[in-house]
Parts: sequence; C-alpha cells; structure tokens
Amino acid sequence: MKELEKYKSEIQKCSKCGLCQAVCPVYKLTGNECAVSKGKFIMLEGVLNGDLNLTETVNKYMNMCSHCGKCKDFCPSGINPVEIFSVAKYSYAMKNKSSRLKFFMHSEKIFNTLLKMFESFNKKIFKQETFFNTGTKRILYFKGCANKLNGQNNVDLISLITKIDGMNLIESDFDCCGIPFLSAGNIERYNRAKKHNLEILHNSVYDYIITDCASCQAALKDYDEKLNVINFAEFLKIYPLNFYADKPIKVTFHKPCHLKNYNDVKQLLVSIKNVEYVEMEDFDECCGFCGEFALKNPKISAKLMKTKGDNVLKTNADIVLTACPACLIGLKLGGLLVGKRLKVMNITQFLAQKNLCT
Repeated sequence: MKELEKYKSEIQKCSKCGLCQAVCPVYKLTGNECAVSKGKFIMLEGVLNGDLNLTETVNKYMNMCSHCGKCKDFCPSGINPVEIFSVAKYSYAMKNKSSRLKFFMHSEKIFNTLLKMFESFNKKIFKQETFFNTGTKRILYFKGCANKLNGQNNVDLISLITKIDGMNLIESDFDCCGIPFLSAGNIERYNRAKKHNLEILHNSVYDYIITDCASCQAALKDYDEKLNVINFAEFLKIYPLNFYADKPIKVTFHKPCHLKNYNDVKQLLVSIKNVEYVEMEDFDECCGFCGEFALKNPKISAKLMKTKGDNVLKTNADIVLTACPACLIGLKLGGLLVGKRLKVMNITQFLAQKNLCT
C-alpha cells in the first residue's frame, strides 16, 4: 500500500466534477460510475482512509480502464488517473499469488526470450534487410514488441526510409516500451524497461527516434518529453516523399488513443493523388482492443470493437488505416463482429505498397 499512499494527495485533488465522464469510452458505453476516474478515486480514497479493503472487486474496477488517457488530457486538476490505477493494481498484485505469477511471465528472461524467438523467425520469413547506410542523418528505430511479432512492419518502414537520401537507420537492443507492464500494474517491470531504454537513448547519437506504433511513441515521451521521438507521418513532414496511387482508392483512418498528430496523418492521406480520404464517425474513439483490458473485459471490448466496425462500414472505404499494431487487431475483430472482413493496414504498410508509387 505504500506505493499507493504516495498518490494520496493526487487522488484528493479530484473535485469529482465528472468531466471525465464525457470522454471515457467505457463509461459512455456502460454508464457505470465505477468505470470512470471519479468513481475509481472515490474507491481509492476509501482504501487509503481504511474504510474499504483493496479487494478483488476494487481491482476489477481498476482493470475496467482502456488506458486511452483521455481522462488525463481532459482533467482540469491535471491528474494522471491511468498511472494511479496502475499503482493500485500493483498494490493489489503484491498480495495476490496469481498476479505475481503473471508478473513472473513479464520478466526479461521469459518475455524478451519469446520476443527474440519470434523476431528471429520473422527475419527468415520476411527476409528483412539489415539496418543501413552511411547517410548523415542518424535515425534510431524503436521497433516495439508488436513489430517483433509481425516482421512485415519492419520491412515496410525500412523500404520507405531507403527512398530518402542521406539516411542512416540504426537498430538498438531496446526493451518493450513498458505499456503492457504498466497496464497490468507491473510497476517494477515497467521501471526496469524504462531504465534500460533510457540508458540506450541517452547514450546514443541520433537525430530522430522513429517508431510506427503510437503507443510506443507515447510511452517514450512519457519517459522524457525532451526526447525527439516521431512517427512516420511527422518524419515525412521533414523529409517528404510524393505518393500517388496507380488507381483510385478510398481509405479511412482510425486514430489510436495515443496518437497526438492526427492532422499530420490526415494531411498526408489527403495529399496523395487518386486516394480519397473519408473521415469516419468517431474516428478518435477507442477501437476496444487495449491489450489486457480486452482479456479482462471481453464484453465491453467486443461492444467497442463492433461500434468501430460499424463506423468503418459507413465510410464504404476500401482500406482502413491506423498507426498502432494493437488497433490493427481491434479493427479486424470489429469487422468480423459486423460480418465483414475488413482490409486493415498500418499506414506504413499502405504507403509501402507497390501500387502506391513515389
């Protein structure tokens, strides 16, 4: 409980104004007061005051959070609810054997070994190029866990950057960004991942850190706001490429919860000849697939995914794009829930297609 005690003053800063209700995707779907930050803070105040035990039920409500971060962005008191909920889950896990077993599976020895096995397998399948060349601009690539599981994204990003003169793309031995650990309440593992990654970042020479995962980008910025970490749409604003489709195509875009530069993406898509961009209804609402949230709240997750699938269908788009590997899964499942096999792509995969010329 001592970890949660450190946040007592933050929790008490909550005025219970209820503004978080307007943006919380889970509350908007369920209407459950315990699903929104205000309700969770009331419970945690009870725990800290000794009026309520940190039970499995309380922990269940801490897990009823998609980690979209909208409550943080919208909070007039400047509170970071997602961080506090993660600490509360950590406090519960410390007295729960099954949670400690899950934390053991997060350990570097197991988690990173499995990722390296997948990465090695993917390199053989996708015949990935090695990181290159002798250019003057040093681009440090933060690959992310999902791209170690799916090597296609690496191939696409590398093929795009090779089209730009003077680039030197650098790979390093990064750990996971830590968001999966933080979401599960594994604060110790998150802090170790953060420390490992920051040591690499602070001891590397680079002009930009690039990632094609919105969640990874958000995590790195949470480490240190001064880090020059950008996604591919931001990169193309600095080093533009001219894209055009060889035939007309209609696309829409799902904005991941952690993506901060949607307008850059929109401007990029609108600028491509023969590509018609259609903005879907609630393009910035959660897709429903939020890692552990989807496993612990399958019914809520399915409803969010189905709503997203319906909104994609309304656009009549040929392809739905996004910038988060987890959202790719959520969008595909959302399509299946509305009876449609959607064509879903990461934006780098879309731009790297042979029929999208530069």
